Amino acid sequence: MKEHYDFSKMKGKKNPYTKYLKQPVTIRLDCESVEYFKSLAEETGIPYQTLINLYLRDCAINHRKLEMQWAS
Repeated sequence: MKEHYDFSKMKGKKNPYTKYLKQPVTIRLDCESVEYFKSLAEETGIPYQTLINLYLRDCAINHRKLEMQWAS
C-alpha cells in the first residue's frame, strides 16, 4: 500500500443515498407505547425504533389522521 495517495485530481460525487438518511429527533412517548413497541420488537426481531418509524411512515404515506374529541 502506498504511504501517500493523491486525491487532488479526484472528482467529487454527491452521495446518492442522502435522501434516504434519517433525521434524528427527540420525542416524548408514554411508557405504555414504548413497552408495546418493545414487545413487538421481541416478537419480530426488529428494533423497536425501526417499528415505530415504519408505523409512522405508513401513517404518513396513507395520510392517516387521528380522529378524536376532547371530553368536556
